[in-house]
Amino acid sequence: MAITYQIENDLPADEFTAVLRASTLGLRRPVDDPERMAAMVRHANLIVTARLDGQLVGVARSVTDFVFCTYLSDLAVDQALQRQGIGRELIRRTKLATPQAKLILLSAPAAVDYYPRIGMTRHDAAFYLDDAEDIRG
Repeated sequence: MAITYQIENDLPADEFTAVLRASTLGLRRPVDDPERMAAMVRHANLIVTARLDGQLVGVARSVTDFVFCTYLSDLAVDQALQRQGIGRELIRRTKLATPQAKLILLSAPAAVDYYPRIGMTRHDAAFYLDDAEDIRG
């Protein structure tokens, strides 16, 4: 089994959606909204993929300025192929594509213990905002 990795910034949205569904990440992404999924792929500017015999089995989708920060917004590996180093390699290749930038991600609840095991540092000062109406002041 030879996994091939490459940068595919023109990844078809249907392939992206399929790998999210095949991983646990599909539970927390709008996989039933094809327009939104297409926009997610279209507006990302660094997509690293893993393929097995041409089939997409893993993806790391990021938004980056390439010199200061890279936000790895989606890391998904087909459940049937997890625990084989594919996710780690997708992260490594994302970092290699943006060597000056700090790689940042928000972990899925089930993966919180995974990232420190592969050498990433936990950061407790991350914040998010879902709705502009939630801003107080």
